[in-house]
This record gives sequence, C-alpha cells and structure tokens, in this order.
Amino acid sequence: MEANNVTWTTMSTVTIIVIVVIIIKIVILVIICKKKARIGTGTVAPDTRCLTLNVDKFLTDMEREKPIRFTSQQLEMATENFTNLVGSGAFGAVYKGIFSNGTIVAVKVLHGCSDKRIEEQFMAEVSTIGRIHHFNLVRLYGFCFDKNLRALVYEYMENGSLDKYLLSENDVLGFEKLHEIAVGTARGIAYLHEECQQRIIHYDIKPENILLDENFFPKVADFGLAKLCNRENTHISMTGRRGTPGYAAPELWAPFHVTHKCDVHSFGMLLLEIVGRRRNMKHDVPESQEWFPKWVWKRFENGDLNELMKAIEIEAESDREKAERMIKVAFWCVQYKPESRPVMSVVVKMLEGAVEIPAPLFNQLQHILMESPSPHHQPSACKKWKGSTFDCLGSPVLARSPFICATPIMRKYEIEMVPN
Repeated sequence: MEANNVTWTTMSTVTIIVIVVIIIKIVILVIICKKKARIGTGTVAPDTRCLTLNVDKFLTDMEREKPIRFTSQQLEMATENFTNLVGSGAFGAVYKGIFSNGTIVAVKVLHGCSDKRIEEQFMAEVSTIGRIHHFNLVRLYGFCFDKNLRALVYEYMENGSLDKYLLSENDVLGFEKLHEIAVGTARGIAYLHEECQQRIIHYDIKPENILLDENFFPKVADFGLAKLCNRENTHISMTGRRGTPGYAAPELWAPFHVTHKCDVHSFGMLLLEIVGRRRNMKHDVPESQEWFPKWVWKRFENGDLNELMKAIEIEAESDREKAERMIKVAFWCVQYKPESRPVMSVVVKMLEGAVEIPAPLFNQLQHILMESPSPHHQPSACKKWKGSTFDCLGSPVLARSPFICATPIMRKYEIEMVPN
C-alpha cells in the first residue's frame, strides 16, 4: 500500500514537470516566430489608428491655412463686443481680440459709404492676402460676412504701424533697425510682384500700412486697394484713382495704364521718410527742408553728405553707408517713367549691398523736385502717353542728358533708360 503511494506521487511529479516543459517550449516557439516575422518584414507595422490620427491632424492643419469664416457672435465674444479699439481708417475700425485658444487677433470691421464699396474692399483683401503666406506680409486668419457685420480677422501686430515711430520724438528704433524694416518691406512687396502665381499690386504702400510685430519685424498690410493680375498683362486699366497723395506714382493720377511699378514708386517715397525719420512734407522746419525729397537731392547732387547726415542725425560710419545706399535706391524707385524704376527683387539686393547702384537719373526726378509738389502735376516735358511710355522725345532736358546709354549694371537689373 505504501509502495503504491510512492509510485503515484512520482508519476504526478513527472506529469507536472512535462507540462511545464511543454508550456516553456510553446512560449519559446512563439517568441522565435515573432522575431522571425519581424526580421522578415524589416519593420514593425505602424499602428493604423495612430496613422489615421496623424493624417487627420495634418488635414486639420492644412484646413487652418485657409481663411476661416467666423460668425458675428464669435467675433463679438473675441473682442468683448468690440470694446478695445486699436485704430481706425477711411474704410473701417480695428479692434483687438483674443480667441478661446489664446490666439490674439486684430479684427477690422469694414465701413463705407456704400455696400458696393465695402464688398469691393472685402473681396480685394480676401482674394489677395487670403491666399498667400510670407514672413513680411500680415496674415489673414479669416473673415465674417454676416448681414450686420463685415469684418476681416488678422494676426495681431504688437507694435502697430511704422508711422508712429517715424514721427516720434523719441528714437525708439535705431537706424540699423530702420534699415532692416526697409529691407523686410521690400521683400514683402517683391513677393507680391514676382513670386505669387498671380502678381498682386498693392497700390497703397505707405508707413501706415507697414505693421511691426513684437520684434519690430515689418509686415505689409491693408490690401483693400490691391488687385490681382496675370503676369501676361503688363499694363492694367484703372477704373478710378488709387493710392495716397505723396506716395502714389504719377501714372495713378492720370487716365493711363499702370503697372506693378507704381508700388516701386510708393516704396521709394516711403524709403525717403524712413531715412529722414519724418514726413516728406513737414512745415515746422526751415523752408528749404520742408519738401524733404528735394532737399535731400540737392545735398546728394552737390556731394554735401555731411550736412545731410547731420540733419538726419546719423553718426556711425556703418549707418552712414546704409543711409547713402537707401537714398540712392529711393531716387531710383521714384523715377517718373515706370520702366526706369527697378523691380523690387533688385531693390532688395541694392538695399542689402549685394549689387552696385548706379547714379539715379536727374531728368526723371523733376516731378518730385518741384517747389510745390502735387500728384496732379506732371513735368511739362512730357506731353502725352504713347503705349507704355511717355513721349518725352522733344524734351530739351533729355536731349542734353548725359545718361544716353544704359550701363551694363542697369541692363542686368532691368533698369531701362528713357528713349532718346
């Protein structure tokens, strides 16, 4: 009886050991099979659910790149019922707002003398800035086009517009920073003219439309007058006057075809104000300095740059070199004939010192060197319009001009000469 018990205990022990060994072998076999499967495929198959989430996030981010249509209720909540007014202009008022996700925005509520004018401005801004992105262009987040509210929602620019710094008694911005602002603005305009699928003409480049972020990086804003045009169309017919007196190119104030070079002219006038840190027309200065472009040209023409640098309070040699370059570029940009002005990508290179700048043409500056400049006044030498150029062949000024043939530099950088 005792022997039978021993035998039964031994058999049970053996059975348990066998079962354990089989289980261990099965586990080892499963592990080996999994490793072989991994080696065979090379990589572990991604989690399908995780992949779907990544694609969904990507598509959501892509959707955000396009302007969003907001409701009036959303904008009322973001702006606390439009209580924080940060600026106003001819076509609307701008309010600061903040969305629930913490994004700070500028909400431009459109006003106008007619619904047609509001619609035109709305479509101009959404169709231009709403479809492009560039570091030196203000970003349009979205819009609202409800029955009682027509508004545009932009990124908020902490330091406001450039004009308040140019007219400030306190020199908040050093000349090096002003030079950076000029270059950045030029890059933004060059992108509009030369890098977009359809060329965009701004028509209203001026200090009030150059906004500065928290680091004083410039962004071109206010596309209410902007217009899209195909690159094949070298000239555009105007249905009405555009631009601001004092900045607008001469061709914008006459019933003639215009080109994107009108923005180049406006930039040139802006550049002179950046150099002088003042309005081009100023009455609380000596009479000879009231019209800044003329006074600067006289100093430049006579080689009296010391007086000029003293007047604009530039002392450092590096700043002096930048100022001289900016003045030359400005006078090229404001040439009377559009085809005599450089394209904006060349303007950027000139400002950066990457290319040599030839002497500006004096005979193409008569319109800004008059005693009493007016956007309606045109040089008497130019009698009428022929196609894309002014007919100035009979001008005695041109006949004795020393700039008869274009230099290689001018040809290389698309600066065309007035025909003789």
